[in-house]
Amino acid sequence: MAFTVSETTRRDLYPEIEPFASGWMATDGPHEIYYEESGNPQGLPVLVLHGGPGGSVNPGMRRYFDPAKYRIVMFDQRGCGQSRPNASLEDNTTWTLIADIERLRERCDIDKWVVFGGSWGSTLSLAYAITHPERVASLVLRGIFLLTRKELHWFYQDGASMIFPDAWERFLAPIPENERHDLMGAYYKRLTGDDHAERDRCAVAWSSWEGETVSVQGPSSCPDKFADPAFAVAFARIECWYFVNGGFFPEENWLIRNIGRIRHIPTWIAQGRFDVVTPISGAWALHRAWPDAKLDIVPDAGHASTEPGIIDSLIRATDWAATLPS
Repeated sequence: MAFTVSETTRRDLYPEIEPFASGWMATDGPHEIYYEESGNPQGLPVLVLHGGPGGSVNPGMRRYFDPAKYRIVMFDQRGCGQSRPNASLEDNTTWTLIADIERLRERCDIDKWVVFGGSWGSTLSLAYAITHPERVASLVLRGIFLLTRKELHWFYQDGASMIFPDAWERFLAPIPENERHDLMGAYYKRLTGDDHAERDRCAVAWSSWEGETVSVQGPSSCPDKFADPAFAVAFARIECWYFVNGGFFPEENWLIRNIGRIRHIPTWIAQGRFDVVTPISGAWALHRAWPDAKLDIVPDAGHASTEPGIIDSLIRATDWAATLPS
């Protein structure tokens, strides 16, 4: 079912907390994965999957969960955040990330957990649940991204450009006009090339385009990190790598085609009505294929997890997940 909530009843984030454990986890390849745990060591386990791909976890992500009720497990996906080596594309696919999640679950001695993810994190959450449904107690998703060609074309070729033309001009600037018919391909060539100055310039332009469009407030609310090459290079390289490869899914719309494997999993979807990065059409398609999943359409929000209506929906969602039978 779809529903909305009055602004007068909106919830806010839980207090700041610090991890009680952190470290790096080896993989079967060159990557070392940074992870941390916070909240109640005896609480309901929840796995937090960040966006991008190529983003990172941050302390604010701990605050979507009641720290007395949840054992909060977060990690930086391959090539980004504090995971090592930074910006590496080697052996970096949806399926190796799913293998990392299972390795981390076993390391933490967890049988089943709530899985929480927004944007690309929603994509990875769904892919993980479809692959390992027996390990997922419930799903809390935000800003649904099905990683279809239509969604990618909308954001990186033609669509979102008509809503944010000022930011779009800045995104176009590094690419010659004769290559603009395939912007993802043009960016990929530069983000993986040997000219590091051009790589950095393109990484900041790619990253800033997303940062300037995540909120209904527009470019003026762009978080500073998107213009910082230290963040942008990993973010842009890994995002572009995944997107030119279709998320490494075996077929178009793979997530919807396999939704039958997870229909039994209790699920809450928070979606901003005015999300330009991952438009509401994706959440609606998921809702139509899976009507038992709760769809909470936030009427005055875009894509960002920090917008008041999105915070409210996610806090209500995690409180709801904590009441479900184990």
